[in-house]
Amino acid sequence: MSDSTSEPREEAAQNATLQKAVIVGLQPGQPRHVIEEAVKYAKLLSVPLVVAHVDVTRFVTFEDPDGYVHSAPIDINFEAGAAEFEAVQAEAAAALDGSGLTWTARQLVGDPAIAIKQLANKLDAQLIVVGTRKRGIGESIREFFTGSVAARLAHRQHRSVLVVPLEEPVPDSQPEIWVE
Repeated sequence: MSDSTSEPREEAAQNATLQKAVIVGLQPGQPRHVIEEAVKYAKLLSVPLVVAHVDVTRFVTFEDPDGYVHSAPIDINFEAGAAEFEAVQAEAAAALDGSGLTWTARQLVGDPAIAIKQLANKLDAQLIVVGTRKRGIGESIREFFTGSVAARLAHRQHRSVLVVPLEEPVPDSQPEIWVE
């Protein structure tokens, strides 16, 4: 099951059915084992799975008292965020086909750690699953300015955060993790 809620009442009703869910943060093209780990824990806990994609090209303008978030684009090309969300939904649907899990996909906006934390609070999530970042200069620069999403989630809320490696582990003999 996949749907992105657009109306405050629809979202509130859906949130009621997703209480205690496992949340997995996904980006397009992320290795499939990230969602597979999330599926494993959702099944172990017998709870729904929420696939969350954060559109960092939009920001929160204000939030209604009922929790509905209004956003605006940073860039005039807001088609990019919609396309990314569609890709995440398609990848999730392919990975979850036949899993037997109740699941939904949510498009969040703004800072990834804050957006996922707020969703976890709304759903009283049991676990948050995220992938590690890819190695490379671009990711190193991004992390320098924004910080690690996993680390920020681990330090700014009370839920357990499962961090799934995206690549092969760095050998112990290699002194630097982020060799360019």
